[in-house]
Amino acid sequence: MKHFLRMFVQVCLYFYCKCLWRCLKFVVRKLTGRCELQRICYNTKPGAARTMKIEASLRGSKSKRLQTSVSVHPDAIEKTIDDIMELKRINPDINPQLGVSLQACLLQIVGYRNLVAEVEKLRREPYDSENPQHEEMLLKLWKCLKPNSPLKARISKQWCEIGFQGDDPKTDFRGMGLLGLYNLVYFAEWDTGIAQQVLSDSLQPKYSQFSKAEWEKKKFDKAIGYSFAIVGINITDLAYNLLVSGALKTHFYNVAPEAPTLTHFQQTFCYLMHEFHKFWIEEDPLDIMEFNRVREKFHKRILKQLQNPEMALCPHFAASE
Repeated sequence: MKHFLRMFVQVCLYFYCKCLWRCLKFVVRKLTGRCELQRICYNTKPGAARTMKIEASLRGSKSKRLQTSVSVHPDAIEKTIDDIMELKRINPDINPQLGVSLQACLLQIVGYRNLVAEVEKLRREPYDSENPQHEEMLLKLWKCLKPNSPLKARISKQWCEIGFQGDDPKTDFRGMGLLGLYNLVYFAEWDTGIAQQVLSDSLQPKYSQFSKAEWEKKKFDKAIGYSFAIVGINITDLAYNLLVSGALKTHFYNVAPEAPTLTHFQQTFCYLMHEFHKFWIEEDPLDIMEFNRVREKFHKRILKQLQNPEMALCPHFAASE
C-alpha cells in the first residue's frame, strides 16, 4: 500500500510540475515576446550549453513535429528549421540569426545521433582474418608501432610486444569488434610519437615521462606495466560508453562546430589513452589486478569533467589539429 501511495504521489508531482512548467513558459513568452527556443539562442552562447538546452526543449515539447526534429536526416535540417519557425510563428526576416543558430544546434544533435549509429555498427562488426582490409589495418598497426622490427609471421608471439594476449590478435577484438582496431590504428598512425611512447612506457613504466626526481618524490618504486593493445580496446569500451550514454555531448558540442564525426570520436580516444596512461602511473597500482579499480576511478574523473558545460576534453591535443 505504501509503495502504491508513493508511486501515486510521484505521478501527481510529475504531472503537476509538467503543467506548471508549461504555464510558466506561456507566461514568460507573453512577457518577453519570445518563445523558449528564441530565449535560449539569444541568451546562451554557442556550444554545449546552448545545444543541450535546445535539444531538451525540442524533446520536451508537446508538439510531435518539434519532438521528431532532433532525429531528422541531415539533408532535411533546413526544411525542419522552416517548419519550426512556422510552428512557433517566428518571422525569419525579423529573426535571421535564430535560423542560423537553430541549424547549427540541429547539425550537432543529429550528427551525434548518427555518430552513435556509426560507432555501434563498427563495434558489432567482428574482425575477420579472411578480410584483406581487416588484415591490412592490423599489419599497419604493427608497422606504425614497431617500424624497426619487421613482423616475422602473421601468427606470431611478436604480437605480445604491442600488448596483445596471444599469437593472433583477432581473438582480442571480440568485445569491441572493428572499433577497437580502428581506434588503435588511428592512434598509432596520427599520433605516432605519443603512441610509441605510451607503448614503451607501458612495457617499462618506471622510465616514462617522469624525471628521476619526480619518481622519488611520488615514491613510484614498484611501477606496474600493462598490455598496450588490450588497454586500448578497454579504453575504446570506455569511450563507447561515454558516447552512448550521452556524456560526450558536452565535449563534442564544444569542439565540433557542426556534426561530430568518427574522426572526433577517434581523437577523443587518443586523448583518453594518453590521459589514462598518465593516470595509471600516478595511481601506482600494486599489480595488474587493480586495473578495474583504476579504470573506474579514471572513468568517474572524466564523467565529472564532462559535467561542466564548458568542457572540451582535447581542444589542443595533437590528433585534434
